Amino acid sequence: MSTFSLATVIDSAQQITYPLAMSKTPKIFSMTGFSRSVGGYGKYNWNWEAKSVNGKGLDIRCRLPQGLDEFDLKARKMAGNLFSRGNIGLHLSIKEHGSPSRYRVNRELLDELVKTAKELFKDKDGFEALRLDGLLAVRGVIELVEEEANEREIQERNELIMVDLEKALTELSLARQAEGARIARVLKTQLAEIGALSQRAKSIANSQPVAIRERLSQQLEELQDANPTLPEERIAQEVALLITKTDVREELDRLEAHLQAAHQLFDEGGVIGRKFDFLCQEFNREANTICSKAHLLELSNVGLELKAVIEQFREQVQNIE
Repeated sequence: MSTFSLATVIDSAQQITYPLAMSKTPKIFSMTGFSRSVGGYGKYNWNWEAKSVNGKGLDIRCRLPQGLDEFDLKARKMAGNLFSRGNIGLHLSIKEHGSPSRYRVNRELLDELVKTAKELFKDKDGFEALRLDGLLAVRGVIELVEEEANEREIQERNELIMVDLEKALTELSLARQAEGARIARVLKTQLAEIGALSQRAKSIANSQPVAIRERLSQQLEELQDANPTLPEERIAQEVALLITKTDVREELDRLEAHLQAAHQLFDEGGVIGRKFDFLCQEFNREANTICSKAHLLELSNVGLELKAVIEQFREQVQNIE
């Protein structure tokens, strides 16, 4: 591949007719981010964690403590109002603190166990006498005494939990926006490089027909020496056909149009990841055609550099919403 310095990229980019630098920062969002929100009320403390990674669509999953399934639908709806793409995981953990736990003996179950044991082992030798610790170890004999739930307290707690979820989702959105701004700067630099390479390819392509004619003239002289009866009309047809096959001006014009569309997407902002992904396919298609049509080694090298930068651009595009 030919060497192509960053200074050359910048100099060439400044000659491009469409504006590369925008007056305002494009507001695009990444699909990756993390946030946390903690809260408490009365004897309860809780913690929300919101995590987002890349995804083709919007997939929201909730991990909730047992008995709090009512939050699932509300959390999904709240997240769906904020985000359009990404795999989003919401995790709620909650702890209860207060007075020490109290236990009681289930006397009905204990009496039934004692009665049954006496009936089974009556008049049977070789069995040890009943032991109290063995009976108390039976599941259900010792029960945890739960305090009666205060409905008003539970309702107020749940409302505050949803408030903290909203905080976590807002922080997640801000994190995705900050990451999106960083990606936007990278994408703008890569678009500038694609534009500069396109201009360089256009300059080389303009000189390609002349180089083809010179090379063919030399080859034709050798051919006519070997076959003097070859018709000149046939030679002219072959020359015209070869020049047509190696003409990349149409591909370069389309490439410039795609660059214009990319900058318009930046100005548009918002959910543009899928549109950018489509443009990447178009960029790559034009670069492939340029490489296949290149008659000069220098143009072929520029086409390969275009493909490399377009692939880097595509990798970054996969991260935006």
